[in-house]
Amino acid sequence: MVKYNFKKITVVPDGKKFVDIILSRTQRQTPTVTHKSKKISQLRSFYMRKIKFTQSNFVEKLSTIVYEFPRLEEINPFYDNLFNVLYDKDHYKLALGQLNTAKKLITKIASDYVKLVKYGDSLYRCKSLKVSALGRMCTVMKKVGPSLAYLEEVRQHMARLPSIDPNARTLLICGCPNVGKSSFMNKVTRADVDVQTYAFTTKSLFVGHTDYKCLRYQVIDTPGVLDRPMEDRNIIEMCSVTALAYLRAAVLFFLDVSGSCGYTIAQQASLFHSLKSSFANKPLVIVCNKTDLVSVESLSEEDLKLIEEMKTEEAVVLNMSTLTEEGVMAVKNSACEKLLDRRVEEKMKSRRVSDHLNRFHVAMPKLRDDKERLPCTPQVVMEAGEKRKTEKDLEDENGGAGVYSASLKKKYILADESWKDDIIPEICDGHNVADFMDPDILNRLEELTSEEDRRKAEDDEEDEFEIEGEKLTEEQKKQLADIRKKKALLIQEHRLKKSNAQNRAAVPRKFNKDKKFTRERLVRDLSSLGLDPSSAMNRARSKSRGRKRERCDDVNDEQQSNKKLCLSRSRSVSRYPHEVLAGEGFKDSCQKIKALKIGNKSHRKRNKDARRGEADRVIPTLKPKHLFSGKRGKGKTQRR
Repeated sequence: MVKYNFKKITVVPDGKKFVDIILSRTQRQTPTVTHKSKKISQLRSFYMRKIKFTQSNFVEKLSTIVYEFPRLEEINPFYDNLFNVLYDKDHYKLALGQLNTAKKLITKIASDYVKLVKYGDSLYRCKSLKVSALGRMCTVMKKVGPSLAYLEEVRQHMARLPSIDPNARTLLICGCPNVGKSSFMNKVTRADVDVQTYAFTTKSLFVGHTDYKCLRYQVIDTPGVLDRPMEDRNIIEMCSVTALAYLRAAVLFFLDVSGSCGYTIAQQASLFHSLKSSFANKPLVIVCNKTDLVSVESLSEEDLKLIEEMKTEEAVVLNMSTLTEEGVMAVKNSACEKLLDRRVEEKMKSRRVSDHLNRFHVAMPKLRDDKERLPCTPQVVMEAGEKRKTEKDLEDENGGAGVYSASLKKKYILADESWKDDIIPEICDGHNVADFMDPDILNRLEELTSEEDRRKAEDDEEDEFEIEGEKLTEEQKKQLADIRKKKALLIQEHRLKKSNAQNRAAVPRKFNKDKKFTRERLVRDLSSLGLDPSSAMNRARSKSRGRKRERCDDVNDEQQSNKKLCLSRSRSVSRYPHEVLAGEGFKDSCQKIKALKIGNKSHRKRNKDARRGEADRVIPTLKPKHLFSGKRGKGKTQRR
């Protein structure tokens, strides 16, 4: 279980937001209304309560921030020095100290003003003292605004730090930049560290986990370190140095024997000797990586001599290639084994071991006699011969995983052994799918394609004009084209007239201002065509006069019986407002409805300028005082 979890630290608000939170809480959770007619003791207690409540909220919030941030004296030395590298220990302590000082100042301000309010002689004086007290508290908080902003940045960065347990079994990977540290970590753990061809891809500590002998190990990938003085190293390099110095772990120092990382073996050896003091009392494994490019045996004598100088009594030199994964597991197992032996050895040297060993008795078998007893194999087993081959043995013999595919049908019990490899038919809706497969489907497809191409070619050849199978001359073709063109124009003109309502017999007066459509002209045109114009003239008179109401003044038997009929005929037929009439200029009823809506909407602004009348909806009081004044209770707030 991880002991240090910095993700649970509360968010630190800035100075202005801090003040808004506290004052809003004071307004909501304390009484808000008082009156000067009350007793002076009640007025004093009213404002003293506000001051004390605000002070307690400030102190509680600041105390939460101060106590949730880790105290550097109480945490592990690894985190203590890591914070010093990342955030500057002095600045960190100073920011927390300023919050602690602000908490004491707010407490003192509240105490002083409570004493003054006790002797307030009026509502105005008590209220003024309360305002002054809250103002001074807010001023104190605004002065520590930079410290709050700094602590919020520290909190955000701490939440992104990996969860490293300093007391767990740890493998620490270090070396020059771009030597294959992150690639090795991705191979042995489930971590996904970014790997690139350039240096300093890893800029912070990364943690992964692996298992060995049913025990969990944490693997830490550190940024690359350059061979230069300690004071010249940057924050990224100092993270690696801090982890090397303060974590009890097995150290894996990576060497790039190919030199493709940009550093020679001599430079990497120099870095090893500069960090050698950090390797003291720790299991050390020197890993020669990238042997797929250059093998260790092909190195020069000087390079081999440098590698031998790096090797100490406890150090182990191993060869590995993360690209081909050759030797990767051997390096991991060796480092885990050395770390496990070292931890057991340290525990055996502790004082507690003697107390525990007294409670155990380890029985060691002793020889009965001097007779030698060899291992015995039963005769039945020897007669059985070779053991039965398993699927694993067959897989190894036939190329291994990915090449050999185990047959699931060889155990089938069938009447004929040759049936085992037959293809199982696919059944759909109770029918065998193979019965519906046409073996000549490709040939039929070719026939259809060729027929389609042939028909297209015939259509292209028949583009010429033909009438009743006879070819036309050039003059006839020209006349036929003119006829078709004239027909298309007539159809287009007819459609246009129909859409504009121009083909109606009755023409409204407002469209006949020039007196083009007269009765005399109608009689003249019809007579010239040899037609009788009398029926057309009667129809035109009936359309122009309209229908007059019939009088029902005479009270005879026939008219009395048809009175209802006369009244019903005299009424005009009602019409829908969206019905389109001739000459209105609308295409259809939808267009007319849309135009009416736009017109009504344009009237709204004018209607708003009119005075309020009796028929208008009136709200005499927008916010009744009994609903919108005073504190809100714990019940429903739907009406507010």
